[in-house]
Amino acid sequence: MSNENFLLSVQGVNKRFGGLQALSDVGLQIRPGQIYGLIGPNGAGKTTFFNVITGLYTPDSGEFVLGGQAYQPTAVHEVAKAGIARTFQNIRLFGEMTALENVMVGRHVRTKAGIFGAIFRPPHVRHEEEGIEDMAHDLLEYVGIGKYANFTSRNLSYGHQRRLEIARALATEPKLLALDEPAAGMNATEKVELRGLLDKIRSDGKTILLIEHDVKLVMGLCNSLTVLDYGKVIAQGLPQDVQNNPAVIEAYLGTPTH
Repeated sequence: MSNENFLLSVQGVNKRFGGLQALSDVGLQIRPGQIYGLIGPNGAGKTTFFNVITGLYTPDSGEFVLGGQAYQPTAVHEVAKAGIARTFQNIRLFGEMTALENVMVGRHVRTKAGIFGAIFRPPHVRHEEEGIEDMAHDLLEYVGIGKYANFTSRNLSYGHQRRLEIARALATEPKLLALDEPAAGMNATEKVELRGLLDKIRSDGKTILLIEHDVKLVMGLCNSLTVLDYGKVIAQGLPQDVQNNPAVIEAYLGTPTH
């Protein structure tokens, strides 16, 4: 099938760390408007694959097409410009900045002002900054934490920090929003709220790639799944089909010896 039918098409990704083959011929294809799940046991290679497609790790091989255009994930800022924004399993916010400032920083990849503009701040730069601030307020409202705009991010609750990371990622206007275990550490109420937010983001036309260990959340949200184990793809397809796949059951639950 042509890559033009997919927002993201990745094929033949290999990554080795010394004597460890972390990824072996991994690939996936994500359609526009999907929430696509990437799951597997601990150590399966999920985060390594995430880090490859978002430019943190350089792959040993692989083909990458985003929005019909080939791209090389060799630098984080170039990947962001290409249209992939990500969050991290371990929250990475600027703790002493306000929530509003954190979102505004996320917009930097799309700003037009250069060094000269940042220093001398002519009228067009000030106008751009005002627009970015307005957009940041809108995004905080969108993810449900608008009233905390002027709180320093380290003083936000854990669940609100997760929402703030998503707002900052959305500030880059991504084609693909890549979320690395966004429900990690959340309580049951926060997970329900997160599911509602991700549903809203999908309904508004965004495409999401999701790593998540909460199987109930994954099965309830995702349109399609890829399952990794020991750096290899062991299953791909609809959630109900993947859930009943014997290789997936064995990788997660093991098989009885008697």
